[in-house]
Amino acid sequence: MTGRGRVWGLMLLSLAVCPVWALAQDTPTRTWRTVDELSAQEQARLDLRTDTPRDAQVPYLPAEKFPFAAPYSAEEMGIRSMEYPHSPYWNSTLIDIATTLTGSGFMDQRVSIIPILYLPQGGFAEHLYTTKPGQEIFRWLSQAVSPAERYGTQTLFIGYRTDQSFPTKVELFAYSPSMRRIRRQPAPRREDRLPNGAATFDDLIGRDAWEFEWRILGVDTLHETVRFPVTRQTAVLTDTEGNYIDVHAADVKLMGPDYPLYTEDGGVPCYVLESIPKKDWHANYYMSKLIYWVDQQSFFPLRIEEYDRDGKLAFINARTGVRANPKLGDRGYAVLFDLWWDIPIDLLQASIHGILNREWSDADRQVFFSPGFMRREWFLEPPKGMMSLNSPDEFYLRPPLERDKFPQQRPIQLGADMEARIAAQEREGRIVFEASLLASNEPRALEE
Repeated sequence: MTGRGRVWGLMLLSLAVCPVWALAQDTPTRTWRTVDELSAQEQARLDLRTDTPRDAQVPYLPAEKFPFAAPYSAEEMGIRSMEYPHSPYWNSTLIDIATTLTGSGFMDQRVSIIPILYLPQGGFAEHLYTTKPGQEIFRWLSQAVSPAERYGTQTLFIGYRTDQSFPTKVELFAYSPSMRRIRRQPAPRREDRLPNGAATFDDLIGRDAWEFEWRILGVDTLHETVRFPVTRQTAVLTDTEGNYIDVHAADVKLMGPDYPLYTEDGGVPCYVLESIPKKDWHANYYMSKLIYWVDQQSFFPLRIEEYDRDGKLAFINARTGVRANPKLGDRGYAVLFDLWWDIPIDLLQASIHGILNREWSDADRQVFFSPGFMRREWFLEPPKGMMSLNSPDEFYLRPPLERDKFPQQRPIQLGADMEARIAAQEREGRIVFEASLLASNEPRALEE
């Protein structure tokens, strides 16, 4: 087996989705603790200060250099978590299999091939300290494979290093085969939702930790992030040749098979962080705060909650981690599975990733990642198929609300209709659209 094949073999076991009800009886009654409840040994790994020494050259970064060492401050954990956006921060090709589901049951499925060029050759440390605001960080070339009407549609994302002097995070160039024209798109606002999706551009691109105030709420152990419905217990992943293969939900783990900190019952110990937009960076950010669950080794975010301007829970991002780049050690994790839930409109979006590590030559960099290349309509990875769900009731369950955890910091207020949808989902083991089941308190046997 090649080195890349070995990496993908690990991925097949690491999609952090759980069959519904699989862990309900084994999960401890209380998995979370506040900072005040931590032992002296646990507190020794934490720097609880919110005002720490500053870097001499980049004053909005801490004085201690990335990747930091214990004791960790909340800010340092937040910066570490930046290394894991939706798409990897290293040279690769991402195969993104995306499905969106509306609250009324309309389902849209898409497959894209996304060559990724990450420009800081010194890695994320160069990204933080050497790359100047306004310089490029990455280029993503998103090439649509399916559905048929989108085949050949392309978007080039150009991402920038930002600060207060240069706030633009990304610019876009779009190409349509029907028009055979490349058009530069207006710079998106951070709260703009992606077309046919639940996530915003900030959710997709990732947030810069220095734009937020951070504090540690406590610790928690996560046992599930994304849950399969009883109507479907497999995931379709992409192997190193671009083929699609089935993986059973019972064979997966939250952070992959080689993660060293699993608890005896398969949980992942996490730090729970609160992140509030800085007023001098964001005068009117579209979310009042975010809460992160990051694993205690790599600080990979497994769950991100977003609260609207009124302080109500409005959005949940549930994720799966996989160590897709072993050369980076415990920093080589990437998102294998993403599930986004826009709660007010009950819009869900899921992505399954295939990650193929690449080394781009100088010629590749100059040719493939320029707007003019899109007109050629060349695919850099051969599209060989697509994942599809047979019906909306095969979609993944909404993320669990975890209502009991950190109740003072996590106000959850949902309308009666949404409460009915969640109750029906938990009762049936799948997302429910039928009005009779939304109102029912009795489970219905699934038809063969």
